[in-house]
Amino acid sequence: MNTDDAFTDLRPPWAELRQNGRAGVLTGLAVLALVLPPRRPEAPTPPRPLATAQAHPAVTDRAARLRAADAALEALPASAQARQLARWVLESGDHGGRPFVILDKREAMLLVLQTDGRLAGATPVLLGVARGDDNVEDIGLRPMHAIRDHEKTTPAGRFELRAGRNATGEDVLWVDYDAAVSIHRVREVEKRERRLQRLASPRPQDRRISYGCINVPPRFYEEVLLPVYGAGRPGGLAYVLPEQKSLRQVFRGDLPETPA
Repeated sequence: MNTDDAFTDLRPPWAELRQNGRAGVLTGLAVLALVLPPRRPEAPTPPRPLATAQAHPAVTDRAARLRAADAALEALPASAQARQLARWVLESGDHGGRPFVILDKREAMLLVLQTDGRLAGATPVLLGVARGDDNVEDIGLRPMHAIRDHEKTTPAGRFELRAGRNATGEDVLWVDYDAAVSIHRVREVEKRERRLQRLASPRPQDRRISYGCINVPPRFYEEVLLPVYGAGRPGGLAYVLPEQKSLRQVFRGDLPETPA
């Protein structure tokens, strides 16, 4: 038996009535089409005006980030010079969307900022005993006992901050590898230097004691710096502010000509 025929035979009794009714409706529609006048076509709906152009989300987000950064920078424990440089970094995008640190040498203060300018942490630091913005030639190749006090400077400039190890095997964050300048945990090699007491002093001049490296509290190094700049991390930038030159001399860009 043909299965299609079987299903046809099992149609309900009202199926034939439904089919006859459908034929009647079609006949009625044909009659009305002959009697009624044709319907006039409706005028085309005019196109809706285009919406006013909106600001691009990226621009809006950037402006919002800068406003948030401005608010955060105003509260930073740092000089106006440091806040000015941070604002320039964020506006110009000089940091390439990476986190960065600013060393304010005049205040002997290190600021750690996230990619959008928010403050990740700040701490007093120890730095080079001598005032100055440039390294002495070949300073990184000399033994420490051959470096005189007036040569113990922390150089100003823009540096790639990289994780590494120094000559003793200690993990450090290199600021200027050629000059052997790094950020590392404070350590008391010579008791007479009283580095821990100096680090706790509220006077920036008391914190000028190192050969040029930036000494930070161990806990700050491990909890704030290492998670961002430690081994295996992409790293970021270090901006070391000048204390004798102008910002423009060191960083160029749209920055003041005269020293702050």
